[in-house]
Amino acid sequence: MPKASELKKGQVVELADEPWIVKQVDCKSPSSRGASTLYKIRFAHAKTKQKRDESFKGEDFLRDADCQRVQVQYSYNDGEALCFMNMEDFDQYFLPVSELEDESKLLVEGLDGIYALLIDGEIAGVELPQFVELEIIETDPAIKGASATSRTKPATLSTGFIIQVPEYLDAGETIKITSATGKFASRV
Repeated sequence: MPKASELKKGQVVELADEPWIVKQVDCKSPSSRGASTLYKIRFAHAKTKQKRDESFKGEDFLRDADCQRVQVQYSYNDGEALCFMNMEDFDQYFLPVSELEDESKLLVEGLDGIYALLIDGEIAGVELPQFVELEIIETDPAIKGASATSRTKPATLSTGFIIQVPEYLDAGETIKITSATGKFASRV
């Protein structure tokens, strides 16, 4: 049973005996003394995709939903759905692109370390690995001595995703991105 403070994007919990997927977690620290930190969490129903916002204290416990986690590999995007293949029995699962708007920016063919969340044998969502490695396709030229500052510049990655990277990076380099935030983590 996870605490509200331990919830991560993509995790499935039970609210009112129904499975809900964590879509977004916002932490609010109150300014008054003695007040506990609040977590505003946006959920999506695992089957109907209905949205729901709830607020919890950091110490509140939630029940894990009864779902199966299966390791899958990202295969392809057919324009309407993303295809994931089960690595054990080679079954294919399809999720509409609209359900994985943020995650689809980080998916490259053959990406391993992804877990599909199955409820009653149907895919409800996916959990990406903590870090995803992508190549910088286009960015401004590297600036010598830029490592001493924390200035950033936009970079287009191999998936078409545009993020801010440090000025010392150049096109052709591979970087790690934190999948939970979609931000630059380190150089590979």
